Amino acid sequence: MKGQEWYQADDVAQEYDEKRFSKGGRLIDRREKEAVLDALGPVEDKKVLEIACGTGRFTAMLAERGADIVGLDISGPMLQQGRQRAQSAGVADSLEYMRGDAGRLPFPDDHFDVVFAMRFFHLADTPEEFLAEMCRVSNDQIFFDTFNRYSTRSLYNWALPMGSRLYSGEEVDALLDATGLELVSAEHDWIFPYGLYREIPNRVASTLRWLDDGIRTLPFGDRLASVSYWNARL
Repeated sequence: MKGQEWYQADDVAQEYDEKRFSKGGRLIDRREKEAVLDALGPVEDKKVLEIACGTGRFTAMLAERGADIVGLDISGPMLQQGRQRAQSAGVADSLEYMRGDAGRLPFPDDHFDVVFAMRFFHLADTPEEFLAEMCRVSNDQIFFDTFNRYSTRSLYNWALPMGSRLYSGEEVDALLDATGLELVSAEHDWIFPYGLYREIPNRVASTLRWLDDGIRTLPFGDRLASVSYWNARL
């Protein structure tokens, strides 16, 4: 998996949220949480697994809504940040964090109602294997996002420290077919790249987001989207 050592560094974990979700990055955080909540629906008493949970942005949010949730990540420092978040949110007793490999999930077949992963598949060197493992431990729903091949991200992806695996719609369709998943819904978003939003004040980013939304309403808008959210079922 791309960036495995980088994500496990203490300083990366400590600065991760601040670098990505401050300034205009707040809009990204809000939209990603909205996408997860829209796809998963009511989660009270559902057994949920988050793959690559990182600092626990989604894990804690779903625990607050009554989910029986496990957050799994390969990075100990990231998980420590997640535990601190859960403690601050008052849900430390309502969730579990585990260190583990997404390619070899330590759970039996059909163990969870929902398995989801955000900001993971752009790092996956063998995405079909990871998705198959997610399917193995789910008895119903799979949700994940991808960075898209024909988007603004492709213009600067080469310059990123680790780069990203970019996906076309056809590649995602092939992944779903290979793992026996049926696509329920898909949303395509963010014409302008994440990196731009993170570098500008939230007030300015809100204006940029307004322009972004306008472009996406055009007939070709979805084709320019840099991110897609995929909601599928077994």
